[in-house]
Amino acid sequence: MITRKSRDQIALMRRAGKVVAEMHEECIRAAKAGATTMDVDRVARDVIERRGARSNFLGYHGFPAVICASVNDEVIHGIPGRRVLEEGDVIAVDCGAIVDGWHGDAAFSAGVGEITPEARRLIEVAERSLDAAIGQMRDGNRLGDVSAAVQAVAERAGCGIVDGYSGHGIGRAMHEEPDVPNIGRAGKGPRLDIGVVLAIEPMLTLGDPDTVTLDDHWTVVTVDGSLAAHVEHTVAITDDGPEVLTRL
Repeated sequence: MITRKSRDQIALMRRAGKVVAEMHEECIRAAKAGATTMDVDRVARDVIERRGARSNFLGYHGFPAVICASVNDEVIHGIPGRRVLEEGDVIAVDCGAIVDGWHGDAAFSAGVGEITPEARRLIEVAERSLDAAIGQMRDGNRLGDVSAAVQAVAERAGCGIVDGYSGHGIGRAMHEEPDVPNIGRAGKGPRLDIGVVLAIEPMLTLGDPDTVTLDDHWTVVTVDGSLAAHVEHTVAITDDGPEVLTRL
């Protein structure tokens, strides 16, 4: 079942989304060669505290940080720690915030300094696939239209699409129904109406999209060691079309 949010509820989610967007801006600046992934996490914590928000990642099923910091072949759920970022790395930062009980959730992938053309292209394809999916967030469309948009962009570019992990509904909880896969059929699935809010999150690879979870029980990596990119936004369907709540 897809819950629908009122205008007032979306306004509250917009406040949470702006905190997430600010976390992204600060994390991008912090993700420099020589910094550790924990340094990036500390910057995100500072934003949360400064804005009087709460983290919806910290403590979630025992997760120990306010961001997921996934580097290179790490697709999602990387735990911040002592890992030092190096020139040419690709880091994906996923984070969220709670304001007055309402959630925002978003992720970005970015290069550390100069990255290879292949890495840059992967990030660009991931971002294009997300933008295409956002464009399908319109009253009367189907959930499959969102998923199919991600799939079409990724497949045209020859990128692997990580299966088994997906976007999700979001509102009073970080993860609500429905799941939002990155593979789907246009015109299929539940109807999307005004007030629907989804977190859409493509996860793409340069190689084989198969993954495995490391012994920390969190970090998901590509089986073949190929580079991965993960992007996400929280998006609401409004009278005026899709609104990205996690952009400044």
